[in-house]
Amino acid sequence: MVRKATVQVVLLTALVVGCAGAWTAVPATAEPKAPEKFTTFCVPCHGSAGDGNGPAAAFLNPKPRNLTDGKYMNVRTDAQLINVIKNGSASEKFSPLMSGFGGVLNDMEIKDIVAYIRLLAVPKYQSEK
Repeated sequence: MVRKATVQVVLLTALVVGCAGAWTAVPATAEPKAPEKFTTFCVPCHGSAGDGNGPAAAFLNPKPRNLTDGKYMNVRTDAQLINVIKNGSASEKFSPLMSGFGGVLNDMEIKDIVAYIRLLAVPKYQSEK
């Protein structure tokens, strides 16, 4: 009998690979901006609103982070968020389920996604400039 965790991993992998395929189908001349990259890499788990209710969320335990929760997100540093996106959430001792995207996104793209994520939080993020 197939274990539930194995089924979840297979389904999540299929979803991520499907999204990666859609990403590679974009012409080289069309440089997607942060919202499109968020849609491609983050929405499957975090949802289009960033609330943690993406299509894959039903299969994940723990559930994806609610990126709109300003009370939580606003105390996270940009460096932490960059590390999570680049190296996976386990790199910050969070859930091991989120893999890193450092192999497909460059540092500037990751910083752009962090800036976009900052726009989702309520209350809004106040940078320490």
